[in-house]
Amino acid sequence: MKKFFLLFLCVIISSAMTGFAQEDSTQIEKKKVFTFEIKDDIDPRMNRKVRLALEEAKAKEADMIIIEMDTYGGAVNDADDIRTMILETKVPIHVWINKDAASAGALISIACDSIYMAPGASIGAATVVMGGGGDAAPDKYQSYMRSMMRSTAEAKGRDPKIAEAMVDQNLEVEGVSEKGSVITFSVSEAIANGFSEGQVNSLEEVIEKQGVTDFEIITYTVSGVEKVIAFFLNPAVSGFLILVIFAGIYFEIQTPGVGFPLAASLVAVVLYFIPYYLTGLASNWEIAVFIAGVLLLAVELFVIPGFGIFGILGIIGILTGLTLGMVPNDAFDFTFVPSGDLFVALLTVVLAAIVAIGLIFFFAPKVNEWKAFSAISLATTQKRTDGYTSSNYQDSLLGKSGIAHTRLMPSGKVVIDDEVYDAYSRGEFIDKGEPIIVISTEGTSLKVKKGSA
Repeated sequence: MKKFFLLFLCVIISSAMTGFAQEDSTQIEKKKVFTFEIKDDIDPRMNRKVRLALEEAKAKEADMIIIEMDTYGGAVNDADDIRTMILETKVPIHVWINKDAASAGALISIACDSIYMAPGASIGAATVVMGGGGDAAPDKYQSYMRSMMRSTAEAKGRDPKIAEAMVDQNLEVEGVSEKGSVITFSVSEAIANGFSEGQVNSLEEVIEKQGVTDFEIITYTVSGVEKVIAFFLNPAVSGFLILVIFAGIYFEIQTPGVGFPLAASLVAVVLYFIPYYLTGLASNWEIAVFIAGVLLLAVELFVIPGFGIFGILGIIGILTGLTLGMVPNDAFDFTFVPSGDLFVALLTVVLAAIVAIGLIFFFAPKVNEWKAFSAISLATTQKRTDGYTSSNYQDSLLGKSGIAHTRLMPSGKVVIDDEVYDAYSRGEFIDKGEPIIVISTEGTSLKVKKGSA
């Protein structure tokens, strides 16, 4: 009886240990599935989002990545960057087309290890169009897109000729498409031609198709920093920052030495350019054009009298840098820049500049009346009739005659009634010993002109 009891106890303990071991094994084998969305235009912002998402997936040691796709496409250069990142990722990447994967979206989808589609979804129509979205781009861009589609399809074991025919309407694929129209597949057509592994209704179904039953889904969420960057990319916010830039520069010129207007302008410049720079919209040369414009304008205001070529070039440089920093042009190549985006950028900059000028003229006369401003700036006029003077000399010297004690080039020293004074001419050179006449006593030196012998 004791032996039977001991045997029964051993069986229970063994079963429990096996259960614990299986539970631990299950926990260890639990797969990490990382997901993120591509549901906007393919542009520098989406380029950055995908890069950050893939970096986070790597950091979290994901076993699988699933992209939920719904886009009509976008910039070819950014699509190329994204498909390259996908091709170079070691972790399997699957895409679920939840409605549309057109143009650049088709290229990105083909780069994934498998393609799944929701009911009613489509993939294809990858012809490159001009910025306005109407006419087809020149053949060199079509050739570039055809090459990427072909090589990407080859890398993932899909028919390269079909992929190329998604771009070129002149290509005919027997039994698939006729000459004169680019390929756009429905779900059933994509499955039949090897451009989709199946129809699914959810991300979970995609995971199940990979034979994974025990998994943990990690969804990429945009960080607070990225939300702040997105906030400053808003054209309305950009316009406000441009207004601060212009207003700050103006009030610093009017009240040199105060520092606050200039500081506000510099902060606005940083907040304006950094978000566009991080998203790949603003390039180094565009920032350099803006800085060059500011320097040229400063030269015109502080070095060269009047307003001429330097001032005009400075304003052009500032407006150019601010405008082009908002759009993904490639060194003045706007082929892949939507005309609407370029118009919005130009309109934002011009309107902000006009509003800034209007506010400057409206508020400038009122600023001196503000108590807060008068605490840091001299807001009143110190008149001579009130006893104020900027002169170190008596008015009795005005009109006095004397001789040049040294050569005036145009500054030097003069002798009046046997007293030596600092003096300067109106720009003319006066030789030592020549007669002079005092024409102004204001300032720290007498202003003189050449007298008659």
